[in-house]
Amino acid sequence: MASLSTAAAATRLLPSASTSAARLSYRSPVSLGSLRSSPLLPRIFLPQKSTARRLSTGRIGYSTASPPKCAASDPEQLKSAREDIKELLKTKFCHPIMVRLGWHDAGTYNKNIEEWPQRGGANGSLRFEIELKHGANAGLVNALKLLQPIKDKYSNVTYADLFQLASATAIEEAGGPKIPMKYGRVDVSGPEQCPEEGRLPDAGPPSPASHLRDVFYRMGLNDEEIVALSGAHTLGRSRPDRSGWGKPETKYTKDGPGAPGGQSWTAQWLQFDNSYFKDIKERRDEDLLVLPTDAVLFEDPSFKEYSEKYAADQNAFFKDYAEAHAKLSNLGAKFNPAEGFSLDDSSAKGEPEKFVAAKYSTGKRELSDAMKQKIRAEYEGFGGSPDKPLKSNYFLNIMIVVAVLALLSSLIVN
Repeated sequence: MASLSTAAAATRLLPSASTSAARLSYRSPVSLGSLRSSPLLPRIFLPQKSTARRLSTGRIGYSTASPPKCAASDPEQLKSAREDIKELLKTKFCHPIMVRLGWHDAGTYNKNIEEWPQRGGANGSLRFEIELKHGANAGLVNALKLLQPIKDKYSNVTYADLFQLASATAIEEAGGPKIPMKYGRVDVSGPEQCPEEGRLPDAGPPSPASHLRDVFYRMGLNDEEIVALSGAHTLGRSRPDRSGWGKPETKYTKDGPGAPGGQSWTAQWLQFDNSYFKDIKERRDEDLLVLPTDAVLFEDPSFKEYSEKYAADQNAFFKDYAEAHAKLSNLGAKFNPAEGFSLDDSSAKGEPEKFVAAKYSTGKRELSDAMKQKIRAEYEGFGGSPDKPLKSNYFLNIMIVVAVLALLSSLIVN
């Protein structure tokens, strides 16, 4: 393994300042005073001030809004870092090693250990020299060198988040599926918190199927996820000077892109698709690599079921891979906030639904035109209209729905 002295800056612990993002806040366009003027709402809603407060701060799953100030990483800096990573991928063709970096940081997780960080996982420990020297991590110092300028630029991003962001972005930029990622991972503070060597898989164990299950079951993953994740070998090359496996170069790698050499699993080794499974199944090209842990995917009955499926159906592979990658990226992580947060823009999910009063009929009894107009008047009283729907606002939407239900209930009783 190359000397790590040139990566001293990369392996130093850098303080991660807390984010300055504003707390998730609720701002209603309608005052409680205006609610009192509604003929439908006084009895139902005005006693429910505590509910309004609860809805304004409660979160289910991970939030797409700005996380609290104590979040491990600043979401705006993460978004900017993602754009820088995309540019890095375009110029350095480093997709495979970025995927490997994220995987090897997360892949030390042991589900049988509850304490953090002793349980391992996605905690940024791979930035320290002691863990970079583990045999399975040979060459990953080069990935860290590439990412360190981005980390220096965005100091309010943790290494743990940066590693997983780079890994997921590399998959997506290589043509793979969108990974449903969340962020907010906390970093370990020092090299004494790194896991012991031996938690990552070997390429050529005596019993490949048993070895893969021993390693991945320890992480809490199953046979389907083992096979799906193995499909990421559609990217990248194996270099004998690092892993001890593969040819020094082949017709597919002798001219790069990037540094030439190594042996790839697929002909288009910077394109994420299902060709890995097709090539292993056919084994028609001596210039394509097949390790013992690759071959077993079509030899073990359980693994073979999924391998055949993915060789025949790329969409099925993409779906299962995206879920497995996201699960792997979260293993062992401690999130702050505890539920994590997404970088995806929730506004991309579509425009609010337009108001159509007829939808509020019971199905048994059509509302009269006068009643539809009355419901519409209430809706417009909150600032909505048939052509200008209300913005997403849970408190107001709930009030509208309950008011409509109250109306319907009185109609049915009467």
